[in-house]
Amino acid sequence: MKTMKGPGLFLAQFAGDEAPFNSLDAIGRWAASLGYKGMQIPSWDARLFDLARAAESDAYCDEVKGTLAQYGLSITELSTHLQGQLVAVHPAFDEAFDGFAVAAVRGNPKARQEWAVEQMKLGAKASRRLGLTANVSFTGALAWPFVYPWPQRPAGLVETAFAELGKRWRPILDAYDEAGVDLCYEIHPGEDVHDGATFERFVDAVGGHRRACINYDPSHFLLQQLDYLAFIDIYHERIKAFHVKDAEFNPNGRVGVYGGYEPWVDRAGRFRSLGDGQVDFGAIFSKLAQYDYESWAVLEWECALKHPEDGAREGAEFIAAHIIRVTERAFDDFAAGGTDEAANRRMLGLA
Repeated sequence: MKTMKGPGLFLAQFAGDEAPFNSLDAIGRWAASLGYKGMQIPSWDARLFDLARAAESDAYCDEVKGTLAQYGLSITELSTHLQGQLVAVHPAFDEAFDGFAVAAVRGNPKARQEWAVEQMKLGAKASRRLGLTANVSFTGALAWPFVYPWPQRPAGLVETAFAELGKRWRPILDAYDEAGVDLCYEIHPGEDVHDGATFERFVDAVGGHRRACINYDPSHFLLQQLDYLAFIDIYHERIKAFHVKDAEFNPNGRVGVYGGYEPWVDRAGRFRSLGDGQVDFGAIFSKLAQYDYESWAVLEWECALKHPEDGAREGAEFIAAHIIRVTERAFDDFAAGGTDEAANRRMLGLA
């Protein structure tokens, strides 16, 4: 059995234009001071990282790793969430998602998708040069506007959507396979892959591809009222990354799962800083240890109430306290009788 690594910090919610959040060096020094051991880097944020350069230059990758290593930090994964989102966009969301792309392809869905695919492939190359084994991303969505079956979905609509999703992702997954990197999709509302059933549809659509893996985030499951512990039992072989994010669900007479278009602070389901929500992390860390999860536990901070710097400080302590250093021996070894096969047969009355 293996012990997972951590705590790690996803930098997307912390990067900004003011120090210490405006450069990899400064944000690394800050995070290390809080007790973090790893950084999950948003590959689209030029203040922190140059994806195209990392895909082509070992020297640049060594520079990035060295910048973090001076503070005792490692790279956990690259995040390509925003680029992955653009691999598949329903026309209803064209304008809303245009801002995720570079200016040159905005307003042109075909060019934007081609740019996103190329970005994803750069992510594979960069991950390989950095010595990483996983990348975290989104699948994008074609069928999401039809998630609720009213009006009634015509026969074959969902099947067509997933067939197209698989067609778009299969070459990308092949690129990750060539790089020796797992592509870990965050299972998330707003994506076509948003629960276990849709993940299974997606895996089928990409021919059971071994690199189609999971970035496990229990907060999204709690808000859907999905059993996030049973999910680990079912899909643990595909879980290769872990976002440690808390949430709470408190339905009332006004709002439930759908949220009533309310702002986050007034929704029944909302994300919370670690330890402030309802997710049973003791059980989650135990299950992941049981199934030999050996990668990183990475804080993704999102909270409608608490200041992010407080959430980051508390989150490092929370994750460190929950990581289970797995035992190297059985607790009852002291009582071992030292029997052999002949003795076993005698004890069973077979001698």
